[in-house]
Formats: sequence, structure tokens, C-alpha cells
Amino acid sequence: MRTPLFSYQPYLLWILATPVQFYIAKNMYISAFKALKIRTANMDSLVILGTSAAYFYSVYLVLTGGHHNYFETGAVLITVVILGRYLEAVAKRKTGQAIEKLMKLSPVSATVIREGDESVIDIDDIAVGDIIIVKPGEKIPVDGVVTEGGSSVDESMITGESLPVSKHPGDPVTGATVNGPGVFRFRAERIGKDTVLSRIIKLVEDAQSKKAPIQRYADTIAAYFVPSVLGIALLTFIVWLVVGQDFNFAIMTAVSVLVVACPCALGLATPTAIMVGSGIGAKHGILFKGGDSLEITHRLKNIVFDKTGTLTVGHPVVTDVISLNGNGSILQLAASLEKHSEHSIAKAVAEKARGELLHLAKNVTAVPGKGVTGVIDNIDYFLGNSALMELNGISIKKHGSVITGLENEGKTIVILAEKDRALGILAIADEVKPSAVEAVGKLKGAGLKVSMITGDNKAAADHIAGILGIDEVYAGVLPENKADMVKKIRSSGTTAMIGDGINDSPALAEADIGIAMGSGTDVAIETGDVVLMKNDLNDIPRAIKLSRITMNRIRLNMFWALFYNVLGIPVAAGVFYAWTGWLLNPMLAGTAMALSSVSVVTSSLLLRNKKL
Repeated sequence: MRTPLFSYQPYLLWILATPVQFYIAKNMYISAFKALKIRTANMDSLVILGTSAAYFYSVYLVLTGGHHNYFETGAVLITVVILGRYLEAVAKRKTGQAIEKLMKLSPVSATVIREGDESVIDIDDIAVGDIIIVKPGEKIPVDGVVTEGGSSVDESMITGESLPVSKHPGDPVTGATVNGPGVFRFRAERIGKDTVLSRIIKLVEDAQSKKAPIQRYADTIAAYFVPSVLGIALLTFIVWLVVGQDFNFAIMTAVSVLVVACPCALGLATPTAIMVGSGIGAKHGILFKGGDSLEITHRLKNIVFDKTGTLTVGHPVVTDVISLNGNGSILQLAASLEKHSEHSIAKAVAEKARGELLHLAKNVTAVPGKGVTGVIDNIDYFLGNSALMELNGISIKKHGSVITGLENEGKTIVILAEKDRALGILAIADEVKPSAVEAVGKLKGAGLKVSMITGDNKAAADHIAGILGIDEVYAGVLPENKADMVKKIRSSGTTAMIGDGINDSPALAEADIGIAMGSGTDVAIETGDVVLMKNDLNDIPRAIKLSRITMNRIRLNMFWALFYNVLGIPVAAGVFYAWTGWLLNPMLAGTAMALSSVSVVTSSLLLRNKKL
């Protein structure tokens, strides 16, 4: 608009552009000078080169009364680059909170017996050798050994095994795991930084700190491109002076070279494609926490799965109901005894019997670590493991082959008996997720090596692996060993670890890419680089495909970015001026640069048409 203020517009633009150039881009200048000290260049060098040329030439034009300026060139480019880095930083912001979540898992206090008196003390005041009481539903404060009483403990956060583990005198217990229905005492043996949970925290910290940022394609290109552009600009300036042109003409052509080489398109090539690719992933419930995650995923060679909660549903279900004497009401009788229990096995039985007509059970008594007893229609019934049968003098030897066959499939056996005979068997296990078979097949079909690591027993692990077609299985692996296994597998190629539990956190952090299930623990989700919000394992091959098409688009963007630069530089240098009299002045150079940016952005947006 031609207003009285128009004559002041160049000065207003100068004022507005200056803080962007020297304050907002301050870290870019520092990075560029650091690269210069070691005789190389990076993406920041390219940005600083182009924007500084546009800024200082604009200052020169304003001071000499020129009609054009290029302050917006630098301001826009710096803003776009900073915006891309800011969005990536926001995506990664919560990763560091994984450690805080782990630290909050331990209880803050414990009930300790000292000199015969019970007292509640802070967990930090527990000493090795203290006798600690754990009541139903409480978290175990530190690592130790049971000395009195018994219960079942949910150790899934450590082992990944979905079924509670029976605890009796002499058995070890782990801090932060959750007690079941019983009461027991244990002797503290490992406290502070020596507990299993503390070691998991240390492993996660160490593994995350080892992750090196990926070398950007643009940085690699810049290392060669910057010296070339500087050399061409200097040569252009000298040649025109030598052939008799005045200083203004020579400086204009040299600056035109720098402006047309200004890497707007190169700066947009990676972040725009990554933003669009990340958006496509989010639309499908695949959350990439940063550009590095999206870039690395396309190079995966090995896929390592946790078992419980990842390949399986993560909680026990009744898979078999077997009558040993023709009694057709095995499930109803078992559910009648278990219907008021909060035990995970009891819940599995109750869920299986949903909709069935149950009996009235009286005098139901829980036997910690063994099962329950009760009376139905004046008949004493026993429901539990072989230890409960042995305790009540009930022989199960003649059913040994049936029981062994089910146990070899990794299933937990619950026996229903009355008086002196067994009536039936319920087999309980963690079922394979519906999407697991298809997902593993797709990954193997894509040439990826698929493995499984689990804290569960070998029989259960081999059974699940057989169903899914996984050839390499590591069973009975503790959290710290999971991370070591992943480290070993990484030596053969880029590796992704897929898990959902706290026990998977060190391995997720150790892997090149940690993929967390959206239904998993907060710690696993925050430690992972990619989160599958729909818990659909088929999203893993989708994520890999998305990464590959995004990286291909980045390479295409790089081509278009450099195509405009390579084509424009000789024109800006005045190569054709002697024959045509036509010169690409800085204004036209800026227009060419803008066209390259538009083509790159358009190319990235076209990613949205791709189907996963």
C-alpha cells in the first residue's frame, strides 16, 4: 500500500528482522561456528550462510537507497527451521518422565518389627535384616526373603508373567510388587540402590543416555554444499570485477548466488515430510515421538517381542475345562467357590462362567498359595493346585498324563475335587492376541528377523512361539538381562523392541527403536520411541511401511531442493549474461528459492494420499 509510512517500510522490516536473525537464530550461529572450527559444515551453516547474505545485502540496499530488500527471506527460513525443532522437542518432552514414574512405584513407608514392636517407618529408614510385615493388597517395600506366613504376589511388573506367584517361607520377594490376599513377614536383604527396581531405573537411565542423535541427511549435504556455494559466490564476485563490471554489479551477482542457494527447501525437506508422516501415523493410532524415531524405523532388521501383554492378552483366561468323571458342572462348581475372590485365577474362572447358574457355596476358605475350599449342597469341595490336593489326601496320580500335557503347553492347572477324588481340571493361560499371528507373518514376510524375550517359563514361551511361528525364543529372562539380550541382537542390525510392562523398560530404552503398547504401563509408554495406541500388532508393519515411504519422500524432497539450487546458481552467477543480457538479480533469486520451497511442501503433502 502506498501510504506515507511506505517510505519507512525498509527500516521497519530491518528492525523486525534483526532480533530474528541474531537472537532467535543465536544457537544456529554458535553451531555453525563450532562446525567451522573443525573445518566442516552442517544444516545450521547453510541456514546462516543464506540468511546472513540476504540480511546484510538488504542492509546495504537500505543504506544506499535501493528499492528492494530481502529481510523476509532470512526471517521466514529461521522461523520454519526453529518451528520444526520446537515441534520435535515437544514430542520428546515426556520421555524423561519415565524415570520419575519408576521411582514412584515403591511405597513410601513400611511396617517393621523391631525389638518385638510394630512401627511404621519411612522406606528410606529400612535396614538390611529388618523384619517387615506385608498385609493384603500392599506393595512390598524392598527385596527380601519370606520368613513367616504365605500369600500370592503379582510380580508381572518384574517378570511379565500374568499369573500371581505363591510365596512361602524361604521364597524371595521383590520390592514394588503387589501382595495378594495373604499376610506374611519377610527379612529385608536389598535396600536403596541395590533393589531390583533401582537397578531397572539405572538401566533405563544408562540406555537412554547412550542413544546418539541420527545424522541428518541435510547435515551431510551441507558439509559439501556450503564450501561449494561460498567458492562459487567468491569466484563470481572476482570474475565480474576482472572483466570490468563495477563493484555494485559484482556484489549483486555474488549475493544472488548466496540467496538462490539459501536452503529454504533443504530446510523444509525433512521436517515437512516428517510432520506429514507423523500425522498419518497419529491418524492410524501410531505415535512417533520424534523425527529420529520415524527415520530409524525404516532401517529395522530385527524385531524383538515381549510375550505377556504384547503378543498375549496379558491376563489369565480359562482355556480348557476337563471333566474326569463325566460331571458336566465342573465350571459352575469352580465358579461358585471362586465368585467372591479377587485372585486373578478366580476372576478368570468367574469370567468363563459368566451367564451360568451358580451354586450357593458356604464356608469358603482361602488357602494362601494353594487354592480354596468350601461346601456346596453339604459336600466338601477343594479347588486349587496339586499342593492343595496333597494337603487333603486327594490322589491325582492317574490323571498325571493329562496334567503334564497341559503344563507342557505353559498352562496353569487348577483341580476340582470332592472328598477323596478329583472331579475335573481347569487349564488357565494367557491367550495369544488375535492380531499377533498376522502381524508376525507380515514382519517375517518383509524379511525381518522376529524374536521373543520373556520372563515367563520356557514351556509357556515355546507354546506361544509355536503358535506364532517365532523361531528364536529367550525364556526366563529378568529385566536387566532383557536389555543385555537386546544389546546382543542389535549387533546384527537395527533392532526394535516391542513391550508393554515396567519390566520391558530397560530393553525398550536399549533398542534402536522402543515400541510400546498403548495399553501398557506409563513407564513403558514414556520409555518407548513409538506408541501403538490401538494395541493392534498389525500397526508394527504399518509403522515400518510409513517410515519407508516418508524417508523416500525426504530423498525426493532433497532432490527437488538441490535441483532448484544447482539450476539457479549458474544463472545467478551471470553465466548467460554475456549472451542474453539477462541476469538473475536477488529478487528473482528469492522467487526461485520460494518456488523450490513450494514444490517441497507440496511433495510432502502428497504423502497423505499413501495407504498403509
